[in-house]
Amino acid sequence: MYPKLANPSIEEYLASFDKFGIHLGLERIQQLLDTLGNPHQQIPVIHVAGTNGKGSVCAFLLSILRAAGYRVGRYTSPHLLDWRERITINGEWISNADLLEALHQVDSVIASEFPPTQFEVITAAMWWYFAQQKSQQNLDIAIIETGLGGRLDATNVCDRPLVCAITSIGLDHCQQLGNTLGAIASEKAGIIKPKCPVVIADNHPEAIASLQTKSTACDAPITWVNAATRTATGAIWQDFAYSLPLLGNHQLTNSAIAIAVVQSLRTQGWQISDDALRTGMANTEWAGRLQWIEFNLNGKSRKILIDGAHNVAAAEYLRQFVDESFPNQRKLWVMGILNTKDQSGILKALLHPDDLLYPVPVPNPATTSPQDLAKIASAILKTEPHTYDDLQLGLAAAFDDQRSLDIVILCGSLYLVGEFFSQQ
Repeated sequence: MYPKLANPSIEEYLASFDKFGIHLGLERIQQLLDTLGNPHQQIPVIHVAGTNGKGSVCAFLLSILRAAGYRVGRYTSPHLLDWRERITINGEWISNADLLEALHQVDSVIASEFPPTQFEVITAAMWWYFAQQKSQQNLDIAIIETGLGGRLDATNVCDRPLVCAITSIGLDHCQQLGNTLGAIASEKAGIIKPKCPVVIADNHPEAIASLQTKSTACDAPITWVNAATRTATGAIWQDFAYSLPLLGNHQLTNSAIAIAVVQSLRTQGWQISDDALRTGMANTEWAGRLQWIEFNLNGKSRKILIDGAHNVAAAEYLRQFVDESFPNQRKLWVMGILNTKDQSGILKALLHPDDLLYPVPVPNPATTSPQDLAKIASAILKTEPHTYDDLQLGLAAAFDDQRSLDIVILCGSLYLVGEFFSQQ
């Protein structure tokens, strides 16, 4: 069925659960956690869902709470380089030994007739590890990002989160969540719990209606969040001025969500000063999202813009950013997209006729072939794309074609971003 953990590596062990695929539902994770002593009930939790912006909100909150003196767990997905980066305390990855121990604990209670999915295994390990750290007074609070959706996501086992946050809603994972914004928003709204405060980003009216319906049914107090205002030195929201190190106008909303979550925590007795809030905002880091990287390629120093941009909404944010920041400069796109995504929608959002495209494979079995990407893009671009069977070849071709003012952008999948980082 799957190897027990005695011999395989963490990577091999978790990969053995791939065959169980995506199977939303709470029965398996609840059975695991019940057998483990319900570790998820021992930790104060902030729960974050949404289509885009979840990771950024979690990054802001981690930095703010650290600046306030708390020890903060964070659970995010997917990872860029290593499974361990999904489970952190104060930004430090879980150690290899601690992750092995957590997986051993989970492995010991897996029922062979009721096998969990890969995400459920790593999520159960996270809950167990954070509970151990909490009992050792080495953890004050955990920020938990949903994996897929919300209602049936393996993270959605907490009855009383301190506060929930829901970011922007878009059309992604439609096979699992539904084909309309209203249906997807209903799934994301599943993290809302009775009488627990919820912070919600301004969204499409169809999504707002679903989020409002669930909040009303749960008698959950809502804070609706509009985007902060850009200033010369950062941003301002509700008369609170702060630095904003993460690039892109979408961070005006994500940062405001984080501030609203902090305000909710304050009403519950958490000690977070304005100075800690400003310091935390200013020090926020979130790798692989609108990030400039200087690296060496074939003996020459190069500069590239990196962004996951793995769905249409994220692609639109990226295009808006490069158009506003570099309005008269040609864009050269090194890109790979999974075949589970809206390839045509992403390409239409990103590409303009005068751009150049360098399609490469994503290091994932679900990759779209570079040839298929080129075929879709050929209807948009003036210049027919060449295809590349390797990321390094695509990068080399893009920088060979780069003129003095051109910018090179790597995007389309966080797995591709992870491959880039792993090769540096």
